Amino acid sequence: MAKLSIKPLADRVVVQPNAAETKTAGGIIIPDTAKEKPQKGKVVAVGPGKPDEPTTVKVGDEVLYGKYAGTELYLDGKDYLIMRESDLLAII
Repeated sequence: MAKLSIKPLADRVVVQPNAAETKTAGGIIIPDTAKEKPQKGKVVAVGPGKPDEPTTVKVGDEVLYGKYAGTELYLDGKDYLIMRESDLLAII
């Protein structure tokens, strides 16, 4: 994993979303227009946290987040999401 040229501030984290599913469990191919946005990804950068709230996730953690969480970010040729740690639902 290449080092990102972005350093999140405070309690923000940068997540690289997993690729959207291209087939259903039954093998039906899903067209791009019908694909669900992934709600799972890998943490690639973590801010230092706030004085009274240190961050609890670390780089490399697989996480779940809300469907509309974060701000989309295109950086170094890849798509990322930047969000507050509180927008994360779980570490998996």
